[in-house]
Amino acid sequence: MIFSSVIFNWIFLPVTLGLYYLVAAQPWGKEETAGRAKNAVLLLASLVFYGLGGYRYLLILLAVLVINYISGLLIDRQSGKVSKLVLILAVIADLGILFFFKYFNIVVLIYENLISGLPPFKIWNNIITLTRTGELAFTDIVLPIGISFYIFQSISYIADVKRGEAKVQKNFIDYALYVSFFPQLIAGPIVRFSDIEKQIRFRHETTEQLSEGITRFILGLSKKVLIANEVGKIADEIWNHKIGGLGAGVTWLAAISYTLQIFYDFSGYSDMAIGLGKMFGFNIKENFNYPYISGSITEFWRRWHISLGTWFKEYVYIPLGGSRKGLGKTLINLLIVFTLTGIWHGANFTFLLWGLIYALLLIVEKLFLKKALDKNPVRFLNHIYVMISVIMAWIFFRADNIQRAGRFIAEMFRAGDGEYSVLSFLSMHGIAAIAAGIVFCFPIYPYLKKKVESNTKALKVLTPVHTVILILLFVYSMIVIVSGSYNPFIYYRF
Repeated sequence: MIFSSVIFNWIFLPVTLGLYYLVAAQPWGKEETAGRAKNAVLLLASLVFYGLGGYRYLLILLAVLVINYISGLLIDRQSGKVSKLVLILAVIADLGILFFFKYFNIVVLIYENLISGLPPFKIWNNIITLTRTGELAFTDIVLPIGISFYIFQSISYIADVKRGEAKVQKNFIDYALYVSFFPQLIAGPIVRFSDIEKQIRFRHETTEQLSEGITRFILGLSKKVLIANEVGKIADEIWNHKIGGLGAGVTWLAAISYTLQIFYDFSGYSDMAIGLGKMFGFNIKENFNYPYISGSITEFWRRWHISLGTWFKEYVYIPLGGSRKGLGKTLINLLIVFTLTGIWHGANFTFLLWGLIYALLLIVEKLFLKKALDKNPVRFLNHIYVMISVIMAWIFFRADNIQRAGRFIAEMFRAGDGEYSVLSFLSMHGIAAIAAGIVFCFPIYPYLKKKVESNTKALKVLTPVHTVILILLFVYSMIVIVSGSYNPFIYYRF
């Protein structure tokens, strides 16, 4: 089930909200008792939400919950080497589960080709293009939705308990809710336990917070349905064609469309997750901060998928030494972090190369470009450099394999006319979505909101207008969804 679906918006969410606020309205007496009752409702809803994708996936989630809950208790009770050993074993178990479901297929593929007896060139080509020989007759393992996110969140919990940065959670329901809370279970943001520990135990829902949550959810839904889906249709239609002959204009249209799609798709989901959290009294940290306005790749990674970047910084980069042990060690640490970032996204060499591209760009910035970028009086040129780099990197992220990515990039810079015109892939909806996508890459909405809120007269006049616009956005988004149009979600793959 995805947030941009009829079932979620018309059945699951209203029922969950109704049950939650019904329980919250009861005279429980103690605040802690009320919190536990509300948590039980949310945990049940979260398990139903995830279980609708298949009971086998739910069993995997429950196994991860039990492993890390018990590990947290043991780490808290033990000390020294025993505590460290428990942490290591728990992390190995977590990563082992993640490896099996996410990377076992590619290991089988590589092994099949190595024992196939094919010529070396054919073996290499099969591996690069992810082509199996069928030697072992293994059925591909299906990747459980959201496993990368809830595994990383579980690891952060036991690591923080070990480091004394989070108190161990002895109530299983409260702990299970932290990991499996449905707004951020499938695709984040990845939340540290210390950030919402108090909210899990004691929180007060307010009308203002509920209103903010609904607003944020509708804006995220609109970004997803009205922009991401529309530009995604353009990108997919072009990518589904044979690359040779597309021409530079068409391939650049596909690249730009995908650049907008992945941003509005993922940031829209994060907006909906944050909005849903607010509806239930939780304040989840931001996951995106207008990354496409960045003036450097370093800045881009401070603004893009913030929770994942923070996770790698806290649990990989800093433990490796961060930037404290000299320039050489810093560059090696960056290489390790972004290699792992690429691998985390999936079992495909395209993701690995995507991570290495960013590692190289960050290393080049640290060694040569940082001063030039900081001193450049024409900041617009910095943006051009960043966006060209980001767009080219997304080609590898989008491509099925490295070979196809290389052909696509070559076509982007091929001289001469292609077999298709740009207009053959554009509709009025597509043009409007691209235009809106480019405009709202800039922080226009928060700027206008701040201006209006600082002006009492304008606030009184524009608040009803804002409400009407939100209602219209929601209704139109639902009409589009009900029509059964294109409605994927990119990060479900990870």
